[in-house]
Amino acid sequence: MSVFRYANEVSGNIRKKIKVYAVLVIISFLCVGIRIWYLQVVKGEDFMGRSENNRVRQVSLPAYRGTIKDRNGEVLVSIRPSFNLYVIPEDAKNLATSLDFLSKKIFFDEERLKVNIRQSRSFQSVLVKRDINRKEVAYIEENKMRLPGIHVQVEPLRSYVYKDLAAHVLGYLGEISKDELGTPRHARYQLGDMIGKNGLENIYESVLHGEKGFKNVEVDVSGRELKTLKKFLAESGNSLTLTLDVRVQRKLEEAMQGTPEAPVRGSVVVMKVQTGEIIAMVSKPSFDPNIFAAGISKKEWAGLIRDDRHPLQNRAIDGQYPPGSTYKVVTAYAALAEELIEPESTIFCPGHFQLGKGRYRCWKRGGHGAMNLHDALVQSCDVYFYTLGRQLGVDRLAQYAKKLGLGSRTGIRLAGEKPGLIPSKQWKQKTRNKPWFPGETISASIGQGYNLVTPLQNANLFSTMANGGIQVKPYLVKRVEDSEGNVIRNFFPEIIKNVGIEPEILKHLREALRGVVNAPRGTGHRSKLRDIVVSGKTGTSQVVRMKTSEENKSEDEVPYKFREHAWFVAFAPYEKPDVAVAVIVEHGGHGGVSAAPIARKAFETYFSYYPPSEKTLEKLN
Repeated sequence: MSVFRYANEVSGNIRKKIKVYAVLVIISFLCVGIRIWYLQVVKGEDFMGRSENNRVRQVSLPAYRGTIKDRNGEVLVSIRPSFNLYVIPEDAKNLATSLDFLSKKIFFDEERLKVNIRQSRSFQSVLVKRDINRKEVAYIEENKMRLPGIHVQVEPLRSYVYKDLAAHVLGYLGEISKDELGTPRHARYQLGDMIGKNGLENIYESVLHGEKGFKNVEVDVSGRELKTLKKFLAESGNSLTLTLDVRVQRKLEEAMQGTPEAPVRGSVVVMKVQTGEIIAMVSKPSFDPNIFAAGISKKEWAGLIRDDRHPLQNRAIDGQYPPGSTYKVVTAYAALAEELIEPESTIFCPGHFQLGKGRYRCWKRGGHGAMNLHDALVQSCDVYFYTLGRQLGVDRLAQYAKKLGLGSRTGIRLAGEKPGLIPSKQWKQKTRNKPWFPGETISASIGQGYNLVTPLQNANLFSTMANGGIQVKPYLVKRVEDSEGNVIRNFFPEIIKNVGIEPEILKHLREALRGVVNAPRGTGHRSKLRDIVVSGKTGTSQVVRMKTSEENKSEDEVPYKFREHAWFVAFAPYEKPDVAVAVIVEHGGHGGVSAAPIARKAFETYFSYYPPSEKTLEKLN
C-alpha cells in the first residue's frame, strides 16, 4: 500500500514537472513567434532596406556647375577633374583603425569627419577630403585591403582660371552647413555639397548648380561596385556671361598691385555711363577662391579672417569712405539749383574760412583769391565750398546728395553692398541724440565729417553727370546660357530715375570737370590723355582729424594708418561720354597724385579695346 502510494506520488511529481516544462516551451515559442512577428512585420521594411543596401547602393552623380565667362567669352570660372576621398562607415570593419592608418599619410579634418559621419546614414558615402593628389591616390590604391569602406571618386572641382582676378565679384564656394540644409532654397542638397557662399557664385547659385543624378549599383560585402543596375544622368548647371572685360580687369589689378613692401589697398570701378554695365571691379587686397573650392582648412580660414588688410572685403561695394572733394560736385549742383550763386559769381579765398572762433583752412595755405564756380572746382578751393555749404545748410545738401543717389544702395546684384551715409540734422539727433553744429556743415560741404560713399556710388554719381542726369542701375551679368549655349535669359539696362538736372547747370558742371583734368591748374592733370578728353574730380578724404600742430607734417611723418585716402572719379570722352571710372587708394594721400594715374590707366586700357568713333575724335580735336 505504501509502495503504491509512493508510486502515485512520484507519478504526480513527474506530471507537474511535465506541465511546467510544457508551459515554458509554449512561452518560449510565443516569445520566438512575437520576435519573428516584430522583425518581419514591425521592422521588416527597415531590415529589408538594410539588406538591400548590402547588395544595392544608390550613388550620387554630381552635376557639372555652370561656367562663368567675361563679356567676350573668355572663361573665368570652369571645372576640372579632382580625386575626392570618401568613406562608407558600414563597409569599414574597424573605422577608427582605418582612419588612424589613413591619417599617417593624408591630412584631413578628423573632427569634422566624425560629425558628418554621425549626421549621415551608415551606408552613405561621407567625404573625407576633397582634391587629394596623385601620391595620396596611389597610397590608397596600394592599401585597399587595409582600408575597407574607403574609396576614391573622380568628381568635378571648381576652377578659378585667373586665381585672385575679380575674386570679390566671382565669389567662392563652401560646403553647405547644417542650417542651410533646412532652408527651402537648398531642399535638394545633401551634406557635403558645395554651394556658392559669396559673390555671383552665391547670388546665382540656383542658376549655376545644376541637378545631381544617381545610379543604383550592385556591391559586394566589401562595398566594391560590381555592376550598374540603373542610371539617371545629372543635369549640368547654366552658365553666366558677365559684363566684365577680363583684359581691362587684369590691367587694373596690376595697377593696384603695388609692391610686396607696399601693397596697395583700395578699389577701382569702371562703368558704362549709358547702360550701367560694369567693365571692371577691382578690390585690393584680394584672395584666391581656389582654396575654398578644394575645402579650406581652419588655419587658412583663420588667416584670412584675422588679416588686418581684410582681403575678403569687396571694397567697391562694402568700403565706405568720406568722398572728400569729389563731393564738391554735389555742393555746386545744390547751390546752382537753389540759385544761391551764378556760375560767374566770385567768392574770395584768403586761405581759410572763419566761423565764430573756428577757422577752417583751405588746402592752399596762401589762398586762391577770387574764385568763380569753374575755377573753384578746377583748383578744388575749399573756402569756396565752405561758403556754399554754410548758405545751403546740411539738410539741403543732404537733399541734393540723396537725389543724386548717394546715401543708398545702387541695387547691384551682389551681397554686402553698403548704403553709405549722408548726414542731416534729423539723422544726428536720432542716431547720436545730439544736435547738429554749424561747423559740421562746413566739413560736410567738402565731403568730410560724417559723409560716407562707396566707390560704386561715386562711379554712378559721375555716370549720372556724364549721361545727362539719368541714373542707371549697375549690373554684372549680361545673359544666362544653358550647357548647349542656348540663351535662357538676357539682362538689359535699367533706368532708376531721371534726376532732372537742368541742362544749363549740367553744362557748367561738366565744363568745370573737364578743366580739373585739362586746365593748367587742374588738380587731376595726371589722368590726362593725348587724344581723348577726360573729365573728373580729385578728392582727399581724412581718416582722422589732425591737430593744427600736425597739419604741416610731411606724408612720410604721418603713420600709414592715419594717412588720407586718395580719390579720383571721372568720365570720358567729354563730348560723348562712354565710361566712368572711380578710384580710391586707401592712405594714398592726394587724389591727383596716387589715384589719377590709375584712372588714366583705366581709360587707356578701355579705349584701346573700345575706341571712340572717328566722329567723336574729330570733335575733340
